[in-house]
Amino acid sequence: MTKLTTNRAVGLVTAFAVLATSAVPLGASAATSTSSIEATVASVISVTSATSVSISVLPAGGAKMSSISDSVTVDTNDTKGYSLTLNNSDTSTALDNGAAGLIPAHAGTPASPSDLAVNTWGFRVDGLGAFGTGTTTETNVSTSAFTWAGIPASTSPQQIKSTTAAGTGSATTVWYGVKADGTNPDGSYIDTVTYTATVNP
Repeated sequence: MTKLTTNRAVGLVTAFAVLATSAVPLGASAATSTSSIEATVASVISVTSATSVSISVLPAGGAKMSSISDSVTVDTNDTKGYSLTLNNSDTSTALDNGAAGLIPAHAGTPASPSDLAVNTWGFRVDGLGAFGTGTTTETNVSTSAFTWAGIPASTSPQQIKSTTAAGTGSATTVWYGVKADGTNPDGSYIDTVTYTATVNP
């Protein structure tokens, strides 16, 4: 008997599926925070004036009076504003010519200014006290068209301006006048004044 044998090769195909996954966070994916930035600008104030003010008087034919102005400028960024005062820088309020003599301060005050007396000197600020306005330079006149006050002592500063806001280039014009006759020796009579600008409390 003939035996027929058939051999079959059976191939086994195994398919592998590969699953790709993304990493998933366990908590929130973002967080935020804020910071408040505060810049503090300090209060500053400065005051400037002329280095010197020169008044020339020629007392020919009797007492003569001359005047000139000084410009006092205050700068401040303080929103409360400032007070500006004027006073003599030392204990004497006279213009001093050393051994030659003195020209004392006039007796008037801002509240009660008066004609400048002979051989005295004084100041005025338009609109302050009872001074009035409209001051102009006078040169060797017999009588001033304006009224004057004596320079305040170093211990009693006179307020000449006050503001309630910040200001840049805020100028105040201060006038100075001298009246002299021929009894005063010729020469330079000198004194120093102080301007003080203070931020309001």
